Amino acid sequence: MHNETSSSRKYKWLGSLLLTGAVLGLVLAGCSSKEEKSVEENKAANGRISVVTSFYPIYYLASQIGGEQANVINLIPAGVEPHDWTPKSKDLSEAAKANLFLYNGAGLEGWVDDFLKGLGSDKSVQAFSVSDGIPFIEADGSEHEHSHGHSHEEEADHGHEGEAEHSHDEEHSDLNVDPHTWVSPKSALAMASNIKNMMVKVDEGHAAAYEANYEQLKAKLESLDQSFTEQLGKLPRKDIVVSHQAFGYLARDYGLNQVAIMGLSPDAEPRAQDLLEISKFVKEHGVRYIFFEELVSSALAETLAREAKVETLVLNPIEGLTPDQEQAGEDFISLMESNLQHLVQALQ
Repeated sequence: MHNETSSSRKYKWLGSLLLTGAVLGLVLAGCSSKEEKSVEENKAANGRISVVTSFYPIYYLASQIGGEQANVINLIPAGVEPHDWTPKSKDLSEAAKANLFLYNGAGLEGWVDDFLKGLGSDKSVQAFSVSDGIPFIEADGSEHEHSHGHSHEEEADHGHEGEAEHSHDEEHSDLNVDPHTWVSPKSALAMASNIKNMMVKVDEGHAAAYEANYEQLKAKLESLDQSFTEQLGKLPRKDIVVSHQAFGYLARDYGLNQVAIMGLSPDAEPRAQDLLEISKFVKEHGVRYIFFEELVSSALAETLAREAKVETLVLNPIEGLTPDQEQAGEDFISLMESNLQHLVQALQ
């Protein structure tokens, strides 16, 4: 009788456990179903595709091309320097709901390899590096001509090799190539074409709208390119001294010579010897302005300008908008126009 009771209790316990597991499974399945449904609803909201971008220049281009057919969300908020930003779980969740995730590539987003892995195997999210096809500049200033049509798996393998050796703070100072492609209107044109092609790929039904929006944006960028070419081409001076080595593509495309206080990362600390050499360069070449940018400290540029008895001016790499610029309605085009005005002022 004792054995029978014990056995009975054991089967009752197992039955209860199985029932609990079944109920829990149904609950989880229900939650998963609801989550998947909300994701699909998000993608289909108002008949628009969902596009997530890594930082402001890509957001601007994608918004212009996507128009009313795309809901474009930018990960990095206004006023934040993208070299210093890393995504949180909510950012990964946001991107996982999208049809398209657009990032710059060329090593700018040191976090992107892990981010792409975090997106998992959800084939509904297309991820694309918008700098693909642009001839990169080596970190030492030479051309980087190899094909950029590599797979994300290859990018991930290469990226993780670097992560084993370098901390996040060191990533950008040890880049093989200059990632600041967008700062040149010529490169921005190539990036816009890439973005348009990706939007057409994921949403063929609105291809005509994307093509039309792209043509309008292309006209703006070509006008900008023409202004840079004409106005900078006739100036007697070509040397620009900048706080952050972010203007390599601008210099290459418009015949300028960039001398940077800091490296590819705006947080890199120059040596005292480097500052002395730049100060000597400023004096010997008649440089009248030291350029600084708004999202990082201008202290070094101001110190160098005081020592060399020259003035400072803003040259914006447009890695993001400040809250004031955002509120004033500034955008990529207007800030590039301001850059051109400041370059003309410095080089005439």
